[in-house]
Amino acid sequence: MSFFRTPTPAPLPKSKNVATISLFYAVILVVMVVAQLFTFESFLELIGTYDLPGGLTTAYTLAAVLIAAQVFALPFLLRMAISPAFRMFSLLSAGLVADIWLFLTLWVVIVQPAVTNVGFLGTVVETMPGWWAVCIALAFGVLATWAAWGMWPSASAGVSKKAPAKKK
Repeated sequence: MSFFRTPTPAPLPKSKNVATISLFYAVILVVMVVAQLFTFESFLELIGTYDLPGGLTTAYTLAAVLIAAQVFALPFLLRMAISPAFRMFSLLSAGLVADIWLFLTLWVVIVQPAVTNVGFLGTVVETMPGWWAVCIALAFGVLATWAAWGMWPSASAGVSKKAPAKKK
């Protein structure tokens, strides 16, 4: 049961670049989530204008899940001492953010070209839709994958490996 309750330190990153990349992705997510929460009501209306399948229910649910995933991704990206179960949940949240943004930007570019704001920064800063927004969403995926690869929470983290036996 310690898998769910006992906080453990984060595994060491595979390289210094991984720590820098995960910190960079965390800063991006913090800026985005603060801007989105600052104008939450208009952010919901913005996502509602995308005319997603399922109507406003899907749009509001997706917006709420997106903001929650951005917040829950931070403990993994910042290498906080958390339980292994929450570390895995946080890792999956980091990837989910990239997936949702990729879906939303592709939807806006392909299906709803009349939309004037992608919503990366809520409605605080109007970000024009286009293929550049899809590239930004793909960059989020690259950052999330790089951070997950470099800080994968393996069961053997913290366990010293035996030196290979010498041949005689």
